[in-house]
Amino acid sequence: MRIQRVASVIRLRPDKEDEYRALHKEVWPAVLSTLRRVGVTNYTIFLRDGFLFSYLEYVGDDYEKALTEIAADPSTQEWWTYTDPCQQPIDYARTGEWWAEAEEIFHLD
Repeated sequence: MRIQRVASVIRLRPDKEDEYRALHKEVWPAVLSTLRRVGVTNYTIFLRDGFLFSYLEYVGDDYEKALTEIAADPSTQEWWTYTDPCQQPIDYARTGEWWAEAEEIFHLD
């Protein structure tokens, strides 16, 4: 197994900041459980000037499979009905991309 570092960015709708903050003060246990079960660790979301920056580490051999499992989880799907309306993809997101992934160019180990 290997560790894959993933960073991504999305806009936070200004009128939804309070709601988004409140949701993340008490992330649903089932959502957290799913993330841990598929190998997501060290997951952090930062806010700066209307942008949300996400960083996580995936421990495993098939990140795409992990993403598929997360998306198939009923609790996560319901969670997204609350969080997605708070977000707006950035202008340079790829077609179909919600959170735009960033390219890793440096890592201090």
